[in-house]
Amino acid sequence: MSTLYLSLKALHILAVISWMAGMLYLPRLYVYHAECGQQSPQAKTFMVMERRLMRAIMVPAMLVTWGSGLALAVSGGFETARWLLIKVLLVIALTALHVYLARVRKNFAAAENRHSARFYRVFNEIPTILMAGIVILVVFKPN
Repeated sequence: MSTLYLSLKALHILAVISWMAGMLYLPRLYVYHAECGQQSPQAKTFMVMERRLMRAIMVPAMLVTWGSGLALAVSGGFETARWLLIKVLLVIALTALHVYLARVRKNFAAAENRHSARFYRVFNEIPTILMAGIVILVVFKPN
């Protein structure tokens, strides 16, 4: 394997870890945010934390994940592999969840949260399930 391929792989892994950390942490922040009053001092703190997490960590990590992942697929010759197609579909689902979490953040910022803390606790499991599927596909590369 070339140094470029290994460098891309390291970058991809770091970006995925960062993105997933945010995808798992942000719904947990929403749990706490939903439990406090909309106009409480805690709510204002959660809004700052949620915005910074989304803008400074999650969005850049998602973009680097996509860019490095596509580069790896092409440079590794995997672009026609069935397992990669399924993985990409799962990553698209993860990206859709990311977009949904961004919309929820805007709803919280506008004091228009529509869900309970319990909803966000359950929601928090979806990225974990998608991540597990993605890791299984990458490790086993089924035909």
